[in-house]
Amino acid sequence: MYSGNRQPLATRNLNASTTSSSGSGPATQVIRSTKFPYKLSFYDRPPLEEITVEEFETWGIDRLRVLADIESAQARNRTFDDIKKLVEGRLKTYLPLSDDGAKGVDTDTERRKDQYSHYILRLAFSRSEELRDRFLRVERSLFRIRWDLASADERRQFVDSLNFGWEVVGPEEKAVFAAQLGAMGNTESYFKVHWTKVVDLVDKRRVFIHKGQAFVPSKEEISLVLTEFSARLQRGLEMTAKMLPRLDEDERLLPVLQHLSMGFMAGITSEYNVSTNAMGEAITAEMVPELSKTSFPLCMRSMQETLKSSHHLKHEGRQQYGLFLKGIGLSVEEALVFWRRSFSNITDDKFKKEYQYNIRHTFGLEGSRKSYAPKTCLQIITGPSPATGQVHGCPFRHFNEANLSAALSSMYNLNAADQKEILKATKDHHYHVACTRLFEIQHAHKGVAKGDGIGNGDSVDHPNRFFDASRALYIEKTEEVKPEKMEVD
Repeated sequence: MYSGNRQPLATRNLNASTTSSSGSGPATQVIRSTKFPYKLSFYDRPPLEEITVEEFETWGIDRLRVLADIESAQARNRTFDDIKKLVEGRLKTYLPLSDDGAKGVDTDTERRKDQYSHYILRLAFSRSEELRDRFLRVERSLFRIRWDLASADERRQFVDSLNFGWEVVGPEEKAVFAAQLGAMGNTESYFKVHWTKVVDLVDKRRVFIHKGQAFVPSKEEISLVLTEFSARLQRGLEMTAKMLPRLDEDERLLPVLQHLSMGFMAGITSEYNVSTNAMGEAITAEMVPELSKTSFPLCMRSMQETLKSSHHLKHEGRQQYGLFLKGIGLSVEEALVFWRRSFSNITDDKFKKEYQYNIRHTFGLEGSRKSYAPKTCLQIITGPSPATGQVHGCPFRHFNEANLSAALSSMYNLNAADQKEILKATKDHHYHVACTRLFEIQHAHKGVAKGDGIGNGDSVDHPNRFFDASRALYIEKTEEVKPEKMEVD
């Protein structure tokens, strides 16, 4: 979104203590955090140091990648263990938090980014009640995962620092209720809190209740911690929402925040780069109609079906579809052949005058000589909505329920259960989840199971990534069944 050199809004100094390890070899620098003593955080105090606009955007996007993966996995009903495994890998890439004393690691810098990125997204997602609720859910899940990944000592020190004021059940009271507590299993210690703070444990009958007080086993401590985390974050989001009007005057931050808030809607765009002809296939104009049935996402297949029936697409549709076809490996020569055949109800002269230039222009062969890239899901979903007679955009975002249901039935012959699942994801604004589920269903005969996504559990975030993943499956299966060549002496 921003480019060029950035001037920092202010300079900063990091106060870090440095020690050296003893031994026979050269000293190893160990940097210990002084500002952020724990990896776990309730984000109670907003960071006050100023940062560059570039850091503001980059750190927000990095955290959003992690949160978007969590929300996508939850919407696809993946297990907590599956989500934790996925997120653990993402955290190492985008939001690492090392232990104190980790060799050669600046823990202050890592934890500083974690703090800032949380508050950046808190600003982005305080704009509506729906966004606040979604942000709260995924941040709660992220905290739960980090809790699981932390050591027992780290958890204990963090909880002790919060001074929750939970009443510890003493030996005498444990003896009085020995039978009731024993029914919950052998546990060394218990906390006493009002039962409304552990409703989830009450529902699961994991606590003993006496006079409104719930006796919580220490092993269920995370439930208390999560309740407190959620309550504090909820209050923080409501306070942030009241402060938002002041930010609308800052022309530097407003577009960044709007871009970030769109991340949940479309699924934050991955670092996928379109590589024309990535699978090594020579794509020709004649192949497009059949490929649209096997390997195109719904948005592109829908435009191909319209093109087939009406022999025409309006400008936005031609641009979206044309760039996609360019991305799958259709050369400019084959593109001209494809569009000319598709626009079969006009003369050659009309085609050359009104369409040929624009086709060559997208390949960087006319005008400014700029070669345009295929549109991402985020660009398609947040771009101009299709008007009457237009078919561009994202069907999961722009079709009404009746039209989407009809398209799923006619093009994919989905059963009622699968269709219901996709329509629900769409209704919940999880458009990338709906598209990913359709990919799984469409490629079930290639061994893709529910939860696999387009590979490694990833969600669709780019039409061309959908195509590449599909073609990889077809080519892989073709290679598996190729007969071995016989050697002849």
